[in-house]
Amino acid sequence: MNSLEAKWKLEFKPGWDEYFKDFDKSVQQRILKKFEQMKLLLKGRGLHSSKYMVEETGGYRIAYIEDKAAGAKRIHFVGNHKQYVRWYGGKSE
Repeated sequence: MNSLEAKWKLEFKPGWDEYFKDFDKSVQQRILKKFEQMKLLLKGRGLHSSKYMVEETGGYRIAYIEDKAAGAKRIHFVGNHKQYVRWYGGKSE
């Protein structure tokens, strides 16, 4: 099996959809498509020196934590760049 066939599980933390639920359907569809891509063994970029990883789709950000032992990516946040800066600003990691 090559790395593009290996799959991650996606887990969603409570509150991840605070902004997502208010996005236009077309934006939601783009983000849902990115979730499917995130199931592949692709590496997101690190968020500064924190435990979070980030995927981007257009002007939107998905922040998550990889749990390699469980084979899971835990989605903590989905929002536009301004919402992302506000969300990240409240993190102490």
